[in-house]
Amino acid sequence: MNLYPLLRPLLFSLDPETAHEVTLKLLDTAYASGLAKLLYPVIEDKPLTVMGLTFKNPVGLAAGLDKNGDYLDALAALGFGFVEIGTVTPRPQPGNPKPRLFRLPEHQAIINRMGFNNSGIDHLLNRVKQSRYTGILGINIGKNFDTPIENAADDYLIGLRKAYPAASYITINISSPNTKNLRQLQQGDEIKTLISALKTEQLKLQQEYGKYVPLVLKIAPDLDSDQISHIARLLLEFALDGVMATNTTIARDRIAGHPLADETGGLSGAPVKNQSTAVVRALADELNSKIPIIAVGGILNAADAQEKLTAGASLVQVYSGLIYRGPQLIADIVKAL
Repeated sequence: MNLYPLLRPLLFSLDPETAHEVTLKLLDTAYASGLAKLLYPVIEDKPLTVMGLTFKNPVGLAAGLDKNGDYLDALAALGFGFVEIGTVTPRPQPGNPKPRLFRLPEHQAIINRMGFNNSGIDHLLNRVKQSRYTGILGINIGKNFDTPIENAADDYLIGLRKAYPAASYITINISSPNTKNLRQLQQGDEIKTLISALKTEQLKLQQEYGKYVPLVLKIAPDLDSDQISHIARLLLEFALDGVMATNTTIARDRIAGHPLADETGGLSGAPVKNQSTAVVRALADELNSKIPIIAVGGILNAADAQEKLTAGASLVQVYSGLIYRGPQLIADIVKAL
C-alpha cells in the first residue's frame, strides 16, 4: 500500500527540517506498531557480494537521513539492501544555524547546509547497540567543525576506532561542502596523508578485532578530471575498499534563476544526476574494476539507478529521491535491476 503520495503534500507544507523529523517519527511509529509490514512494499532479495560483504539487494540508504542511528530499525524495514548512518563526528555539535534545509520541488532537488549536526559518535554507537538491525551497516565519519583542518586526521582516526566494532563498512566523508575547508582534504598531499593514516589504523584494528571492516572514501561531484585521476591512483595505491560517488554539488547551473539558487550549501536530487554519473564513469575508467564504486546522486527512478550501474557502479544509494518518491522507489529499483 503506497500511502506516500497522499502524505507528501502534507509533509511538503511543513518546514523541510520539521518535515524530516516528522517523517522519521511516523516511520518509527509504523515500525513499532507492526504496521510497517502492511504499509511498505514487499521487496524480494537480490543478493550480491561487494567489498567482501553480502548485500540483500543493491539499493542502500545514503548517509544524512539518520545522522545518529536513532531510526535504524524503522528505516531498515523499508527494504534497503544496506543502511548508512551519519555523518557522525567525535563530539556532538549543533550544525549550522537554521534555516539550513530547502526544497526545490520544481527541480526535484534539495539544498542543505546542515553542517554535520549530530549527537556524537558515542550516542550513535549506543543507538546501534539498542537496535535489532542485523543487515549491512555503514557508518559515515567526519570531523568536528572546530577541529583545525591540519588536525582533521585525528578526528577521522577517533571515528574509525570507535565505529570499527559496530560497522560493516566505514565511509570517510571528506566531501561535504558544509564544513569549512573540509573539501581541501580531497587535494594534493592532504588526501594522501589522511588515507595513509586511516589505512594503517584499519589494519591495526583488523588484528585487534579479528575482522576486516572495509573503508570507503566519499568524494564530491565538483572534481575535475585531474583530481579524479589523483584520487583513483591513491585508492589503488593504498588498497582502499570502495569509493562513493558522489556527495552534493556546489554548482548551481541546473537551477539558475530559481529563488533559492543563491542559498549556500550542497545541492542534491535530479540536478546532480549527470554530474555524479560522470564522476562514476571517470572513476570506473581509472579503477578498471579493481575497487568497487557506490553511486549516489540524483537517483529518482529505476532508470536513474540503472544508469549508475551501467556507468560502472556496483551499488547505489538514495536520499533525495526518497523524499520525492517515498519507499516505493526502493521497490521499483530492486524490481527493475
